[in-house]
Amino acid sequence: MYKIEQLIKYRYFAEQLETTGLDHITDSLTGLISRAYILGFARSLIAENIPFTFGILDLDNFKFVNDTYGHSTGDEVLKGVSAELSSYLMDFGIAGRFGGDEILFINFRDLTYDEKKDFLNDLYTVSGVLRKNYRLTQCSPFITGTIGCATFPYDTADYDELFMMIDKTLYRGKSKGRNCYIIYLEEKHKNIEIRRLAGHGICTVMQSLVRQFELTPGAENRLHAVLPLFMDEVGITDLYYTDRNHIMHAVVDKNFRENVEDIENLTKDDIYRTNEILDIKEIAPIFYEVLNKHNVETVLLSKIGMKTDTDGYLICAEPRSHRIWQEDECAMLYFLAKLIAVGIHLDGDILPE
Repeated sequence: MYKIEQLIKYRYFAEQLETTGLDHITDSLTGLISRAYILGFARSLIAENIPFTFGILDLDNFKFVNDTYGHSTGDEVLKGVSAELSSYLMDFGIAGRFGGDEILFINFRDLTYDEKKDFLNDLYTVSGVLRKNYRLTQCSPFITGTIGCATFPYDTADYDELFMMIDKTLYRGKSKGRNCYIIYLEEKHKNIEIRRLAGHGICTVMQSLVRQFELTPGAENRLHAVLPLFMDEVGITDLYYTDRNHIMHAVVDKNFRENVEDIENLTKDDIYRTNEILDIKEIAPIFYEVLNKHNVETVLLSKIGMKTDTDGYLICAEPRSHRIWQEDECAMLYFLAKLIAVGIHLDGDILPE
């Protein structure tokens, strides 16, 4: 993908190409700069004191693409994302394949926080790189990604620290629900421990949810008690539920109240999720109109009930967020819904109306 004339404008690559062929400098699958040379380029920029923003992009649910459509489709997706990203960066940066479905990029143009924010917002919207269907021969998978980034020399003048910063912010983005970007800020991210983020498993979260339930009486109080933990783990700003009259409420926003009487049409199983609310327009038109009214693009819900009984639904529905719900997020919502159901059936709790 990258050609010699594109690379020789950078001193590092001009020197490398004097003794090394282009096929060694670029990745054979994607055409991006290969791992050793993109890292070497970053080190050379620091040595020359040239400011740049360093970022890492991790494609979300890439294993699902490979497992569902086959590895050849996964390769096509990687090539497609790489082509779009390198084209987008053409005038002010360069991209390299770090390994697997992880891509590194160097951006010389956007160095301040606001510049980086605008750049990354565009990367998820108008650029055509992410949050889009890649139309292939036999399928059109919807592809999103998680990004972490930091800037030399404003965040650090040390290469190892710079790489650690983008690694931290990438993990932070994954822990917030993926399909997002995190820009390094010292006051927010300096003390993040990757081992804690990576090892903060679903079992630990469920134990904490149970502990909060055991210590808190009453359904309404329990919802408020578990909400901060659940919001942080799943990456939401509010949690919604329906009462027995099919009225949808929000735990945080007390003014939220909507009739969703056809929501039960979606739950043949205990869990329902979609990454595109148009999927439910014909099945549950009333619920669809509520979601559309509040600018919700994706939704995850779980039935509250024991056996065949239905006492309501728990709903994750983030405004203006086109995200792909992860298996662990589905599991946590399902677990929380079952905890509430147990409280209703054993303690006589009712969901607040």
